[in-house]
Amino acid sequence: MSRNNSPGRNQKWPTLAQLPLPAKALVSVVILTMAVAMVGALGQIIVHDIIPTFFSGQPSGHHDNSDKSDPNASKESDQTSSGRGDLFSEESDQAVTPEKQPLYQTEQFVWTLKWTHIHIFGMNIIFIFMGLITIFLNISIRARTWLVILPFIGVLVDIAAVWKEV
Repeated sequence: MSRNNSPGRNQKWPTLAQLPLPAKALVSVVILTMAVAMVGALGQIIVHDIIPTFFSGQPSGHHDNSDKSDPNASKESDQTSSGRGDLFSEESDQAVTPEKQPLYQTEQFVWTLKWTHIHIFGMNIIFIFMGLITIFLNISIRARTWLVILPFIGVLVDIAAVWKEV
């Protein structure tokens, strides 16, 4: 047998260009929604970990236990001096004042940021498996493509609706 060295003959895996339209759509929406999820994860890292750790104004290991007679004093000190876990924990005690906090300092913002990227990652895994099954359905290419794309669009609309409330 003669060996043909053309680029398409020696490849074990097909390229994206060789895949059917529903498979191309699946790959595209997975990349798009994972990018959105990664931006959410990056936002959570910045807002929840980096800003409180480096910009809290206190060393992260500092515990002020000067008043040993008051049991509530050490508890409050432990919560605020860690500098992590609570977004701007020093300012969170001032929430009772009528001053409005910036959006990025509110509990709703932090919760929405956490929920967003976790929700997108989890739903994407389910939709990837569903999309792989859908590619092999015996229906038109157009219908398979829409069935692959629609769940990913739905989760992005779901996430956008949550952010509208913030």
